Amino acid sequence: MAKMFSKFFTKKPKKYVEQRKALQSADLSERIALAKSSETNKEMLYYLAEKDPSAEVRKAVAENNSAPVHVAPNLAQDQDEDVRLSLAKRLMQLLPDVAEDKQSQLYAYTVQALGTLALDEVLKIRVALSSTLKDLAQTPPKIAGQLARDVEREVSEPILRFCAALSDDDLLDILKGHPASWVIEAVAQRSEVSAEVSDAVIDTRDVMGGRALIGNNNALISANTLQKIVEMARSMPEWHEPIAVRQSLPGSVAKALAEYVDASVRDLLMNRSDLDSETMEEVATAFRRRVDFVDESTEETPFEKLERLEKVGDLNDEVISDALAMREKEFVILAIAKKTRSQIEEIEKIIETKAPKAIVAMSWAAGLSMRTAFQLQKELAQIAPKELIYPKGGTDYPLDEDELSWQLDFLGLERAA
Repeated sequence: MAKMFSKFFTKKPKKYVEQRKALQSADLSERIALAKSSETNKEMLYYLAEKDPSAEVRKAVAENNSAPVHVAPNLAQDQDEDVRLSLAKRLMQLLPDVAEDKQSQLYAYTVQALGTLALDEVLKIRVALSSTLKDLAQTPPKIAGQLARDVEREVSEPILRFCAALSDDDLLDILKGHPASWVIEAVAQRSEVSAEVSDAVIDTRDVMGGRALIGNNNALISANTLQKIVEMARSMPEWHEPIAVRQSLPGSVAKALAEYVDASVRDLLMNRSDLDSETMEEVATAFRRRVDFVDESTEETPFEKLERLEKVGDLNDEVISDALAMREKEFVILAIAKKTRSQIEEIEKIIETKAPKAIVAMSWAAGLSMRTAFQLQKELAQIAPKELIYPKGGTDYPLDEDELSWQLDFLGLERAA
């Protein structure tokens, strides 16, 4: 009797036997039906995914929401692209739920399979991943990083621009690798850009990428990066307008911009409502000085300009500073030579040395401010940033008179009366 009951209870259920029969059937339609059914035994679905010779059957398993997720890594390497594409679509639907427990095996299998698909040789599979994962907050950062580095623009650009899961480390690494302009522009247009990433975008010196970043008011830009932008914008007119209309523009940036932008950008600055009256007056004054500096009624040579300004007593620090801003190098050299009673060749030799102390002493000899001396180091002598001598307290010469006088003796210069 015991044997009879044992045999009865170990007998396979009828449904299992039927599924087993369908599994072994040569009839493709039976196996497809088995692969699609939500009631099919999990082990049988796994077997079909791994062993069935028909891509239609394996595709049906990939689309079956009841199929065990641990079969996904195998299906992600299936030889048939339609199977892999179907799997990709199912995994992306599944991701928000499995991502709730990132320590689970389900999540691990999902990420493993997505990682394989993100490197798939078939473009449409990677495009399908990118177009969906760019909007999913649960996108695994590793997968986002893989897709962001894809060589195909239609794969990487959506991730670079929209995917919140893409880490700053990935963005910084991508920007270091001399990327294409569209890559930089995509990063610059993200809904959130950290100060570190903003700085990296500007460091690429890409015109359109920089323009996009400056125009993105959701991009955090540090004071140091803003200063860098203003200096670089002298040779990048495409940046002038977006700087002039950027939200919360510091007054110091507005004043620096006024030194070289054209009249249309001047009007944008003057129409801002967030700059105080003192800053607005300084901006207006900078433009007036520039108008006075350039006599548009004649085509003056630098020497003629020097004579005109000297006659009216305007050969001063501000004029030389404005000339630097407008890249009037020849005029600046003439003016310094005049103020130090030196030969032009002597001033040119001092500039060519790129010696910071020599440039500072030359500026002091010409009666120029330390701020202008700083500009001369950067703009005229093009001294490396780490070697620049900065104004003391923002305005004063950091070298004492004895050291400055020693430098003048060495250079053979006289101080302006």
